[in-house]
Amino acid sequence: MIRDLHIAKREEDIGYYAGYVGSAFMFGRALTSVLWGMIADRYGRKPVIMFGTISVVIFNTLFGFSTNFWMAVSTRFLLGSLCGILGPMRAYASEVCRKEYQALGMSIISTSWGIGLVIGPALGGFLAQPAQKYPNIFSTDSLFGRFPYLLPCLLISIFSVGVIAVCCLLPETLHSHVGNGEECNDSVALGAAAFESNSPRKSLLKNWPLISSIIVYCVFQLHDMAYAEIFSLWAVSPRKNGGLSFSTADVGEVLAFSGLGLLLFQLFIYPLVERNFGPVMVSRIGAVLTIPLLSSYPFLAMLKGLALMLLINCASILKNVLAVSITTGLFLLQNRSVTQQQRGAANGISMSAMSLFKAIGPAAGGSLFSWAQKRQDAFFFPDI
Repeated sequence: MIRDLHIAKREEDIGYYAGYVGSAFMFGRALTSVLWGMIADRYGRKPVIMFGTISVVIFNTLFGFSTNFWMAVSTRFLLGSLCGILGPMRAYASEVCRKEYQALGMSIISTSWGIGLVIGPALGGFLAQPAQKYPNIFSTDSLFGRFPYLLPCLLISIFSVGVIAVCCLLPETLHSHVGNGEECNDSVALGAAAFESNSPRKSLLKNWPLISSIIVYCVFQLHDMAYAEIFSLWAVSPRKNGGLSFSTADVGEVLAFSGLGLLLFQLFIYPLVERNFGPVMVSRIGAVLTIPLLSSYPFLAMLKGLALMLLINCASILKNVLAVSITTGLFLLQNRSVTQQQRGAANGISMSAMSLFKAIGPAAGGSLFSWAQKRQDAFFFPDI
């Protein structure tokens, strides 16, 4: 898309500008996540979730109509500012499940996010520029010919309309308490909610278990967002620049396989692993295994054909499984460290801090990637 917007003067500069488009969403979310968390604590999780989904329908569609770089950046920034879904959804998952099922609930949230991160680019790879890829169906004079990136955005927006309808059926999990918590407007987890309503509130910024898990979460999300930004850029880069010379459809295939593997792992394997080892140990193991895995990526560019496709799919699945396992463990730690009345605000702080780091990730990762491609023959980054 950056190439077609003609903002980059050289092919090596595409990663630089793509990073800023990716960062715009996270920067907008960093500014408003605490506010959305406070609104969710006051008015309920459901209204925030529905409003955020409506914003996806509007601004995701407008992003598909982008005709210049600044329109793309603006629509992504506005979407990030108005879509405060993830924090309230994490609070919702911890409240709607009993404690023994919280690992499964949190794994579903992080799996949904992780699958979105791989299926979204996969849809983009298959459906972007439809007039070029499917000329028998879409003509160059059609709407999708004039706006080559509208089709995947529109498809996701239509899906979001269905999500809004489903959200109407969700029960509210935020409880309104009267007196000493003897009356409650929701029968779900009445005893636990009453206990939490009478517990002394602790300043969130002085809650070290919460703050320490947020710090670790931010570091891992910075790393994960930089990887998500660089992987697609690296895969479509020509081999002379150290890439894989993949088409967008090839990248879509790899990401689709990753999404399927991630779904199966999180639904059937992660709850068992977390139950036996605990969320902290799972996060530690995932962090350690990520280092040698990512160190192997430059050597994959030396392969071709079936060996390359097999290994890049395995590496991509394993990377996403480890990343989401780390994230799920940290989600559990954050939500277990606060009472229900503070979960929305706690997740808002987590989302704001994480979004700030994620805003740095694409911009820094894309810029570093472009810089490295230009310096392959330099002494500091020799061309291997």
